[in-house]
Amino acid sequence: MIRNDVRPAGYKGAVTAEVLKVLRDRRQHASTPGHRDDGHRVALVIEGGSSRGAYSSGMTIAIERLGLLPAFDAVYGSSAGSLNAAWLLCGRAEKTQHAWWDREIMGTTISLRRALRRQPVVDTRYLVHTVYTQVMPMGFQEILDNPVEFHPIATDAITGRAVDLHDRIHDQATVQQALRASTAMPILAGDPIMIDGHPYVDAGLSEAVPIRSALAQGATHVVALRTKRADETSSAPSRIERMVASRWFARHAPGTIDSWLRNDVFRAEEELVLETHPATLQIRPPIGSADIGRTARRLDVLRAAVDIGREAALTALAGCVAARGNEEPVG
Repeated sequence: MIRNDVRPAGYKGAVTAEVLKVLRDRRQHASTPGHRDDGHRVALVIEGGSSRGAYSSGMTIAIERLGLLPAFDAVYGSSAGSLNAAWLLCGRAEKTQHAWWDREIMGTTISLRRALRRQPVVDTRYLVHTVYTQVMPMGFQEILDNPVEFHPIATDAITGRAVDLHDRIHDQATVQQALRASTAMPILAGDPIMIDGHPYVDAGLSEAVPIRSALAQGATHVVALRTKRADETSSAPSRIERMVASRWFARHAPGTIDSWLRNDVFRAEEELVLETHPATLQIRPPIGSADIGRTARRLDVLRAAVDIGREAALTALAGCVAARGNEEPVG
């Protein structure tokens, strides 16, 4: 692994070129998982962040437009990143983008008023079991049948470890269950989600960007769709936050207390893995993009974030289509 203090000149440019070359070769030869012999395992990892997921939603639209999904072997998602991964895998990322600025969907999914009634501020049950089945149906079977693997990540509430739910999804009900587990934000989304009698909470408590899971499973090349700008930093919970939330964590997710309290350290370690892996291309919202909180509901801001994410990814991945003959520019 390359350390920050010993990187050669032009390191990032070389990393970008290497990742784009593998994607371009796979796209050019129309290879699919299980039918290629280049010796690589290429993973798409999608960061979480609740409403910040509007940025990575736009980025998945770019991948869909460019026809790049089959070039990946697996897609890993954390929290909102799992939702965006699911829409990409069923081929409906662009078709359903308007959910981010749909007043009824966003207003019902995120409602601060429910806190006054001691109900979840973020209603993932409504989102996954109503919106994704009745309002804008998700292609659950298409996700399951896709040769590109789906790896939704959640956090074990007892141990605090990241858990890949890939092997636990086999029908619509278990996909929905995994999506809710991956997005079960502490306090805001209510109690942990039970899977096989075990409690799970939001992936962000153990792996906000599922890079470690991807690397542990043999990924050689990674494209990371980020929801934070390069100049954004994480901080530990404030004293008031610790006073308010500690009881909830002790009762519902005792294994996650340490990572929650040391959020700044935990995130810094994750960033180091992303920055030093020799074949990881990160796509981020550009400097100057809006700060978006976890429960943001301003529809104009969310719509703009989708557009910004899409354009950022189209620009970053342009090299994947540059060598395909007389193909027209995309975007």
